[in-house]
Amino acid sequence: MIIAGILEVGWPLGFKLSQVTEGGWSKAGWIFAAAICMAGSGYFLWLAQRNIPIGTAYAIWTGVGATGTFLIGILFFNDSTSMARVFSVFLIIAGIVGLKLAS
Repeated sequence: MIIAGILEVGWPLGFKLSQVTEGGWSKAGWIFAAAICMAGSGYFLWLAQRNIPIGTAYAIWTGVGATGTFLIGILFFNDSTSMARVFSVFLIIAGIVGLKLAS
């Protein structure tokens, strides 16, 4: 699940880097990297679903991806850090923990 979640962060990051990078090959390279992350993320989600209920696995997968992407946006792309946004991500994390504990 951890690998799937990390790769889930990789594809929106690859898309973002393709937008801010100069040069044709660099853009294509980042898009290609994003596609590889998508495929890898899906594969590791598929593996995790062997042992984790589908709803829990999917919530963890999307939650880790959303939270990780949120943090990368703040740290590297000057995304907003309003209290409402931070609290909303906290709710995502609380939901993931709740699903895992209830499994």
